[in-house]
Amino acid sequence: QVQLVESGGGLVQPGGSLRLSCAASGIIFSIYGMGWYRQAPGKQRELVAGITSRGTTNYADSVKGRFTISRDNAKNTVHLQMNSLKPEDTAVYYCNAYLMLAGSRNDYWGQGTQVTVSS
Repeated sequence: QVQLVESGGGLVQPGGSLRLSCAASGIIFSIYGMGWYRQAPGKQRELVAGITSRGTTNYADSVKGRFTISRDNAKNTVHLQMNSLKPEDTAVYYCNAYLMLAGSRNDYWGQGTQVTVSS
């Protein structure tokens, strides 16, 4: 079975940093695109950062220049380095794995990890 297990969330002060990690199992990791999404209370889940199987990255405008997504195919892990954190970054962050196959997209999701940015 597929598992995506997140770690690294917690409470941090504005301007601080956190590094989220996601360990994947049960998939051929190197052929999947990976992403980080977040959902704040009362809001829609949104894409924060993505990285394709080839290593191409994309970011939400709100986090460009502050967050960095990376992957380590040898360890089946994806990371999200979050710097200069703001209170509006507070959300549950979810790890995502996706595969484009034929005409459809297949997705797997982690359980989520809480990130709280507050004084």
